[in-house]
Parts: sequence; C-alpha cells; structure tokens
Amino acid sequence: MTIKLSSTESVQNFFKEVSGFNNDQGSQRMKKLVNRILIDTIKIIEDMEVTTEEFWKAVDYLNRMGARGEAGLLVAGLGLEHYLDLLLDAQDEQAGLTGGTPRTIEGPLYVAGAPLSEGETRMDDGTDAGTVMFLQGQVKDVDGKPIAGAIVDLWHANTKGTYSYFDTTQSDYNLRRRIVTDSEGRYRARSIVPSGYGCPPEGTTQEVLNLLGRHGNRPAHIHFFISAPGYRHLTTQINLSGDEYLWDDFAYATRDGLVGDIRFIEDAVAAKARGLDGERFAEIDFDFQLQSAAAPAQEQIRDRVRAEA
Repeated sequence: MTIKLSSTESVQNFFKEVSGFNNDQGSQRMKKLVNRILIDTIKIIEDMEVTTEEFWKAVDYLNRMGARGEAGLLVAGLGLEHYLDLLLDAQDEQAGLTGGTPRTIEGPLYVAGAPLSEGETRMDDGTDAGTVMFLQGQVKDVDGKPIAGAIVDLWHANTKGTYSYFDTTQSDYNLRRRIVTDSEGRYRARSIVPSGYGCPPEGTTQEVLNLLGRHGNRPAHIHFFISAPGYRHLTTQINLSGDEYLWDDFAYATRDGLVGDIRFIEDAVAAKARGLDGERFAEIDFDFQLQSAAAPAQEQIRDRVRAEA
C-alpha cells in the first residue's frame, strides 16, 4: 500500500516553511507558486510511486537540460508553449475579442535588434546557395484597412535548419530583419527558402521525445512579430505548404490560417525580371490582420528573456 504524507498537517507545514511562509521577506507571489509546485510534486511522487532512483534520474536530467540550454525546446515539444496560446485564445473569446491573424508560438530563437528597413529588404547574406524566395504581403486591420508604419519583424532558418546567433558560422543577423510597412501597409523581403529541422538527436529534448515514441521535427517555417501603434502585438509564424511535417509539427505551431502557400517557379525570363541569374525561385504572399488594442500594454511584446546580439 502506497504511503501518502502530502495531506498530513506536519508535511503541509514543513513545505510552508520551505516556501518562506514563516517570514515577511521576499515575494508573496513566488512563495505561493513554489509551495504549489512542491505540494504537487510530492503528490506526483506518491501517486505515481516514483522511486528514489527515478527521482535522482530526473534531477540529473534537469541539470543536463539546463547545461544544453534546451528548456525552451522542451516546453515547445511538450505542448506547453502551445497551451499558453490556447489559454490566450480562450481569454480573448471570453472578452469578445475576435478576428485577426491567429497567434502561435514564438519559440526560443528570436534575437532582438535586427536591421530595420523601409518597405522592403534582403534578409540573406548571399553565402547560402538555397533557392531564392520572395516574400510579400500587407498588414491590415480586422476590417481590411492597410496599416502603414507597422513593423514586420521576421526571422527564419537557413537551408541547414539553423539560425544566426545560435549558429556562429552565420553572419550577424543573417535571415533576420525588421521591415516598416509602406503607405499601403505592404512589406517585401528577398531571402532563401528555409529548411525544417529536428531537435538535436543527442539532446535532452529528443531524449524525452524518444521515450514518448515521438519525433522532434519541425516543418519549414518563418517567424513573425507584427506591431503598430494602436494595435495588439502579434506573435505568429507561417509554416510552408507541402512540407512533410506541416501538420505533424513536434512543437504544435501549425494552425489554420497560418500556412504559407509557397510557389516554386521555373522560368528564366521571370527570374531575370527579378534580377536573378538562374531560373528557379519561390514566392510567398501572406497578409496579416491586427486587432485594435484596448490598452497601450496590448501593443507591447510579451515580456520574457530573449537573446540580444
């Protein structure tokens, strides 16, 4: 018979002391959170009959995950980051907020401070021999009115599935740019078609996914922050059509309304008109719709620790 101590007064009081309830210092919010985490943890130990060996194996895992910096990857793979989006969606629905481009996960690979351009930009540094991609669209409000002066902050992987800053072989801010929309709310970018990628096969995230019988692959995708004065900040991404993992994304980022229809064109004349020497290139058109902000705080990006180059 499993022994359960979590509900006893002595253990409850012990973890209140551990959580700092017996002093007036520190953060009351943190005390409540830590106490809840501790109580829920010991209940899991009891209910699942976690052995001492399993417990210390979990501690070792946390140490190894932290050393590899894979916490952000793990929360995506376990669906926790997607759950936060579902929770925000439910809050919006409860508040009667509808319309606009769907949100989806940010992921752990954003880097602040990308070069800012007016209207259009080139994102790649020319060293990757991938297929040239032309991405364009409009930023509008929910009624379809163009939003001039919006900032389209976008980033994506190279043809090896790696990101600048985290992949130190790439130049600074390669495949990372910010674009200010023109008077018609339009943005245009020349880049290369990104590749999908998988979790590091030797990493701690894939270690867990293997035990769950799951793969760790993502489809090719492009991340976006869209912001404009008077409108709610949008964190989203588009996953590219035709990818093997389009609807089987280990990070659960693919959502209806967020599939980018990529068109591959083999036409030497059209390529020359685009200023290209070859004949094959790709095009994507994707528009965004922003909801109006009810308060200035909604215009801002959500606060979290992010990389800065």
